Amino acid sequence: MTYVDFVTRLHTASKRNYVERVTSHDKAQCAEIARQWGRDYWDGERQYGYGGYRYDGRWRAVAEDMARHYGLKAGDRILDVGCGKAFLLYEFTQVVPGIVVAGIDISAYGIEHAKEEVRPFLKVAGADALPFADASFDFVFSINTLHNLQNFELFAALREIERVGKDGRAHITIESYRNEREKANLLYWQLTCESFYRPAEWEWMFAQAGYRGDYACIYFE
Repeated sequence: MTYVDFVTRLHTASKRNYVERVTSHDKAQCAEIARQWGRDYWDGERQYGYGGYRYDGRWRAVAEDMARHYGLKAGDRILDVGCGKAFLLYEFTQVVPGIVVAGIDISAYGIEHAKEEVRPFLKVAGADALPFADASFDFVFSINTLHNLQNFELFAALREIERVGKDGRAHITIESYRNEREKANLLYWQLTCESFYRPAEWEWMFAQAGYRGDYACIYFE
């Protein structure tokens, strides 16, 4: 298992007012609405989630870096666990012509409003019960999804990623914290997070579940 970061540059490009997040609206109510994973979360007001999640090409560089790092090629089958509107999957089809993509997400709204070109390859499903056969994919990835699971769901999801992938070829990015400031900021900002762990705790979780792939964390500095 190796620490490989593909997403921090996108994460840090957004400016966040952490204190305002908990003072300008009823944070608990916003979180309850966000966890319905519907229109409010994706395309509603900012206090409920993304504030409008639209394709803008920002994920192209991530697809390029991941394809290069893992040597992805035409004919390879890849799976995005927690694909949302599948912008990253679409970028993979552009970066690696001939790649075979699949994605799952718990949000029916996200799937219904996903990038049209890859929508036929998406399914509504949970990360803890992937609807695919063993060793179905050459590469499996999950970006900013698994921290939204409770610990027992998380263990199941990690085992599922191992089951449907081949030879531990996988990558996971999750939210984490390294100090009390980052912990407070994460608590202030998050709407859907269920698993709050430091990097060493995430590594322990991965080992206990038998996950052999790579990982990275995003931090709220």
